[in-house]
Amino acid sequence: MHKELRVAAYAVCVRDGRILLARWVAGDGSKRWTLPGGGMDHGEDPYDTVVREVDEETGYTVDPIAFLGVHTVLRRYPRKLGTVADFHGLRLVYEATVTGGTLRHEESGSTDMAAWHDLDAVDELPRVELVDVGLRLWRERPPSGHLLP
Repeated sequence: MHKELRVAAYAVCVRDGRILLARWVAGDGSKRWTLPGGGMDHGEDPYDTVVREVDEETGYTVDPIAFLGVHTVLRRYPRKLGTVADFHGLRLVYEATVTGGTLRHEESGSTDMAAWHDLDAVDELPRVELVDVGLRLWRERPPSGHLLP
């Protein structure tokens, strides 16, 4: 079994009762909303990762103002030639404020759209679990940075 580790940083940007989300396009073409952010480059600080990724996916410049916590995801999925990947995703979640830029959509990336959504309407959106995790971290602010089940 092939082991994969992905470390990524994401932003929870809430302004005037709305949250900034990016629409992720899966390999099968399905689309779901997610927090803006993504994978760390080798040697990159997670703080710099979240700033870079939010800019790439939304056009906004952000200031990460608080580290909210860490979320781990474990999955197994099929790979080429009949092998299986044992995937471990480590997600670092920050609260961030928009300080500049103009909303735009990412071109040729893993997302195809960015938009502000009313917090009250998030439950109705097709979304990845990370949106719910990020909102829980933002609302609950667990001192350990870890959500209890």
